[in-house]
Amino acid sequence: MAGNAGNTPTITALIAEKARKSPDSTAIHYDREAGRRTISWAALDAMGRRCARGLADLGIGPGDRLALWLPDVPAWLALYFACARLGAIAVCINTRFRSAEVADIIARSGATALALWPGFRDIDFLDILGATDAAALAALETVIVYDEEEDDDGATPAGLPDPLDRCRVVRYGALAAQPPYERDLAVPDAGCNIFTTSGTTSAPKFVLHSQAGVVCHAIDVAHDFGLDEPDAAALQALPLCGVFGFCQAMATLAGGSCMTLMSAFDADRAAALVRRDRITHMNATDGMYGDMLAARREAAPFPSLRLAGFAAFGTGAGDVVAEAERRGLRLVGLYGMSEIQALFARRKADNDIPVRAQAGGWPVSPEAAVRVRDPDTGKPLGHGEAGELEARGPSLMKGYFGDAAATAQTVTADGFVRTGDLAHTLADGSFVFHARMGDALRLGGFLVNPAEIEEFVARHPGIAGCQVVGVEHGGRTRPFAFVTLDRGAALDQAALGAHCARGMARFKVPVAFRALEAFPVTWSPNGTKIQRARLREKAVAEMKNARK
Repeated sequence: MAGNAGNTPTITALIAEKARKSPDSTAIHYDREAGRRTISWAALDAMGRRCARGLADLGIGPGDRLALWLPDVPAWLALYFACARLGAIAVCINTRFRSAEVADIIARSGATALALWPGFRDIDFLDILGATDAAALAALETVIVYDEEEDDDGATPAGLPDPLDRCRVVRYGALAAQPPYERDLAVPDAGCNIFTTSGTTSAPKFVLHSQAGVVCHAIDVAHDFGLDEPDAAALQALPLCGVFGFCQAMATLAGGSCMTLMSAFDADRAAALVRRDRITHMNATDGMYGDMLAARREAAPFPSLRLAGFAAFGTGAGDVVAEAERRGLRLVGLYGMSEIQALFARRKADNDIPVRAQAGGWPVSPEAAVRVRDPDTGKPLGHGEAGELEARGPSLMKGYFGDAAATAQTVTADGFVRTGDLAHTLADGSFVFHARMGDALRLGGFLVNPAEIEEFVARHPGIAGCQVVGVEHGGRTRPFAFVTLDRGAALDQAALGAHCARGMARFKVPVAFRALEAFPVTWSPNGTKIQRARLREKAVAEMKNARK
């Protein structure tokens, strides 16, 4: 396979160029309990090259998949850059995912290697893998174990649980100690990232991005956000495993700015780091900003922050923006999705509060475009008319990995992604996001298809069927499950909750379960449709009664 040449937009070329121009400048401050670690651009580039040598020796090459089940640590980036250099694909797995979710991602992606930190936050990730179906892990050949307390000799750990006891075990420290890999197999159009996203079925789709798409978008974001300014510094508090956090990290690197990296978000610590490192840029959820403001007593606690982008995952986004404004922090709404990457568009800092509180804005790339169509007729709609948003640009995905049919349904013939979002455009070139057109839920900062939760709940003995809707609880959207029972079965809420907690991330576990004799339906010539609006009303009423 031909390698990188000249200034073609590849991830390895991006990092190598920064290392060449500013080898001794700081690329990353890694904030950790054991003390701050500072990584220069030259060291960051070398980390990727050394890991590439280790992965190549393990047999990983172009097109192979490496699953990254890691928090925000420098090793995540080093392994990602190593994959890019080898032409391999990084499969991003949320550290909050549990056995059923991880097994599905590994199985369908065909990942042959998995990197994890077994004791991160005192979670036994190896034990979680031990609860997975052995058949789902059949393709795995290597487990890469990261541990910030590991010995310098890179000794391998004790044995793995049964489903993985046949796998080769390698310490991350051993990979990072290899001689640098000097070859570059990166190709601009080659796939490099897989992000999981919910679609119209219970199984998440795998969004595949190319190296050129990632780099071009990162450069566009860096320029539009001002991350290429000499004094720019970014706080990386969002998870790298998600497209939101990943795109911020890549834009920071593309701009040549210094990144302060947190392995996991903590409001008190994040607030302190913004002040300590004179952070100028960050992106987060509205809830994260609210917690950070609550952690400081100063009237204007974050004077260095000049661009703070936010995504509204909770309720009352306008209130958060207004409160931040009163305390000297100007928040701007964002828009993005896995298929076109996060930070696709943003509001302007000089917009009024009601405008900045809205998701949407102006696309960051001069080559990007948006339009709105009537979802039923396909007719193009004019400014101010609400319909399905379609978007295109350099950040567009390569396609859904292993699913050409889904790709064809989502990407139009002229290269626009059908977002599934309700929106309207304005004459000034911006657009306003209203809501998801389907029933997908924003849970824990991630878009989740209710069908994914429904299918897992229905696996429990005695459950005949399940429907999940979203309700507001504690200022956040939470799933609420309605179930129908097998004849003679009884509803055991505690058992259902424990079942879900074992197999799914905590934010997907329903806040409550209620049994119905049958789900409300609407009969039509096209078949039977569940009346989700009625279920949602019932769930809201149930939550109100529970609070009395």
